Amino acid sequence: MTTTGSYIAAIDQGTTSSRCIVFGADGRIVSVEQQEHRQIFPQPGWVEHDGAEIWTRVRSVIRGALEKAQLTRADIRAIGITNQRETTLLWDRRTGKPVHNALVWQDTRTEGLCRELGREVGQDRFRGETGLPLAAYFAGPKIRWLLDNVAGLRERAQAGDILFGTMDTWVIWNLTGGPDGGVHVTDVTNASRTMLMNLHTLEWDERIAESMGVPLSVLPEIRSSAEVYGHAVGELAGVPVASALGDQQAALFGQTCFSEGEAKSTYGTGTFLLLNTGERVVDSHHGLLTTVGYRIGKGRPVYALEGSIAVTGSLVQWLRDQLGIISTAAEIETLASTVEDNGGAYIVPAFSGLFAPYWRSDARGVITGLTRYVTKAHLARAVLEATAWQTREVVDAMRKDSGVELTALKVDGGMTSDDLLMQIVADVLGAPVERPQVAETTALGAAYAAGLAVGFWPDLETLRANWHRAAEWTPRMDQATRDREYRNWLKAVERTMGWVEDDQPAPQS
Repeated sequence: MTTTGSYIAAIDQGTTSSRCIVFGADGRIVSVEQQEHRQIFPQPGWVEHDGAEIWTRVRSVIRGALEKAQLTRADIRAIGITNQRETTLLWDRRTGKPVHNALVWQDTRTEGLCRELGREVGQDRFRGETGLPLAAYFAGPKIRWLLDNVAGLRERAQAGDILFGTMDTWVIWNLTGGPDGGVHVTDVTNASRTMLMNLHTLEWDERIAESMGVPLSVLPEIRSSAEVYGHAVGELAGVPVASALGDQQAALFGQTCFSEGEAKSTYGTGTFLLLNTGERVVDSHHGLLTTVGYRIGKGRPVYALEGSIAVTGSLVQWLRDQLGIISTAAEIETLASTVEDNGGAYIVPAFSGLFAPYWRSDARGVITGLTRYVTKAHLARAVLEATAWQTREVVDAMRKDSGVELTALKVDGGMTSDDLLMQIVADVLGAPVERPQVAETTALGAAYAAGLAVGFWPDLETLRANWHRAAEWTPRMDQATRDREYRNWLKAVERTMGWVEDDQPAPQS
């Protein structure tokens, strides 16, 4: 028999699936339930999700996680939410029905609109207030597109009948009653990805909303990342809904990167690095985004710099699926371990241009330095090194922008199971790399924030004490080798640029 309220549930509404994970007081996982949802591609470059389907999946995974752990709602002290960021949904406040599929963060249909909004200023028109470049990635232009392209929608929005939300807002609204009293809120981390929130005031910027053609009436109330927004109905009736964090910020929180200079990197299909910059809003001049890291209750907001790398795990998939050099992703470590170095070969995976810190859509992938000496093992090693060198470039940009030296890098995501890759990352950064025991850091971050909000955990220090290192890699490469290899990498990157001619400027993200 469990003590009442002994657990925290986290809902992780991701790009491909929704999960509910139940955590105990020690931060360990008690149960997990996961369900995928459809990816809808109406045209090239367009990506949509069905909001109603996602809400059905969320309800289902909540039930499944409770059943697996043999728990009832009385055992759950609070619910936290983390979500795919920027994905944009509009719905009818009276019926609760979406008026159109959600436009996913990957959707590029607003590129032309973003160029138009830039006017003579260009991508940086709203960067001073929002920390973001004008890009198809963010939610604000997606709202404008829906209002312009769904018949009668702008009129309904102006009449006060339409609500906007990223996925945190949609899930919280439905969890707390939907059309029957649902709470319409978002948190500062998700709001900071709309391009409509002023980073300094943490409020919607009326001037930008007007410029973008978004009525303030559709926008949710901005709240902190850890407070009780309302109470659930349905499967978790009465349980406080007590946190919301965008997925990358949730991982920063779950990795307990609470001090300035602490950073995490999530290695998946692509890679996202976030550096805690404390209470400073650090403007980026080196291709990074300025974003809100988190805000606990009435505490001061903590900011972060974010760097995104487009191709890391997907490069390993390419080696497997397109080239057939390996038959499983795990084989790359074994193959790359048979050689001491890359044999002089470098692979830069600019498959769809370069992301941070370059933002060059005219770039395409290259393999350079080939000689007869190079084997498939050298290429496997070059694939792993590509992830490490791209990490180094983002870390360098973060140092230039913030003046903060990286003390250690906390890592999570699927690629961190590759010990050789983690060693290479430590070597090229010249800093320790640490992998935690609980790999589900995104859901854990949402759980931690919800637990703080209801007093389940007393303070940040308790959460730090929960963080346990499963493995650490320290640098073994000497400085001269590191410098030489980095020079070669940068030469290889130069060779990717200018391949596509007459391309439009790259969207930053």
